[in-house]
Amino acid sequence: MRFGRRGGSLLVTGALCVCATGIASAGGGQAAAAAQTGQGAPLTSEAHFKNVQLLKGLNVDTFFDVMGMFAASMGGDCTYCHSKDAVFDRDAFAVATPRLQRARQMIVMMQALNKNYFGGAPRVSCFTCHRGSYTPETAPRLALQYGTPDEDPNLMSIVPDTRVTVDQVFDKYLEAIGGTARVAALASLAGKGSYSGFDTGFDEFPVEVFARAPNQRATVARLPTGQMLRVFDGRSGWLTGPDAPAPLVTLTEGNLELARVEAMVAFPAGIRQFFSEWQVGSSAIDGSFVYIVQGRNQGQPPVNLYFDESGLLVRLVRWNVTPFGPVPTQIDYADYREVAGVKMPFTWTTSQTYMQSTVKLTDVQANVAIDPARFARPVPAAR
Repeated sequence: MRFGRRGGSLLVTGALCVCATGIASAGGGQAAAAAQTGQGAPLTSEAHFKNVQLLKGLNVDTFFDVMGMFAASMGGDCTYCHSKDAVFDRDAFAVATPRLQRARQMIVMMQALNKNYFGGAPRVSCFTCHRGSYTPETAPRLALQYGTPDEDPNLMSIVPDTRVTVDQVFDKYLEAIGGTARVAALASLAGKGSYSGFDTGFDEFPVEVFARAPNQRATVARLPTGQMLRVFDGRSGWLTGPDAPAPLVTLTEGNLELARVEAMVAFPAGIRQFFSEWQVGSSAIDGSFVYIVQGRNQGQPPVNLYFDESGLLVRLVRWNVTPFGPVPTQIDYADYREVAGVKMPFTWTTSQTYMQSTVKLTDVQANVAIDPARFARPVPAAR
């Protein structure tokens, strides 16, 4: 996985980057790889990365979300804080550069603010002050005050729109994609196409996607450096591949819930039962009106589903709540085509603070037999 700057225009070419604050560096070895080959607890940051001082005890997938959040907050890439040698040498992430040491001081300050003024809740994050800039601004910006507001539709707190109900939005969605009966008849999906992203330099390589109702899903991308898999078996999820943070990453917390939601979207007949609380808002994506249907279960961050005026799902946003602030994942859906009487997206782009990738399918088969082994726990990738 690779961190980009401002939409990915600057990419760090090391296979594993630990970005802007540099709290840890890539490392681990055979013992760390073996820690996730059994059914025990997920691999933690200090068990796999070297020189972890302030982010101990985080599961590797959440740790990477935090690293990505730091990069997004600073508007930089891994080597802004880490040694430039880390581009080609993973061990160089452990070098205590002056910026890395300064970043640690900033994290201590942030933790103190949250402890002293917000009861320990992660209300203040790096993004609170930096907002994509290396140096926080202290003077007001008149262009911002008197200019056109930048409306971000990806909000955790939405303003309710009383013109429509949740049921009306979902009814229109199910009708737009083919009707409740046809959607409910979907039992499995198997697709082929291409995968591209930061880990491929945005070159396209073969990918297969498998899904089985009600909530199993697997993506297999065949990259030049090895096979990348993302698997959700209905209860647990994993990520493995040549560019993953570890040989095998067990998905936890918000990342596990994201995998669950992605699987649910493939078979949306029971979408209304997925969350216990719903509300509707509205916004715009690239100037086009959308309804936001936000679902939430008690004790969990919300999930936003965005529907265009035709009723189609065009975006999904999920947050992973970390000790250093909420970290979003955005999935944009496009190129709807009909399969077995149901319209489904053939293209989706996943944007995370540390990664962006696109899957473009060329062929999808519905209600085909899928080997249950497709959804089994993957074998850790060779390193």
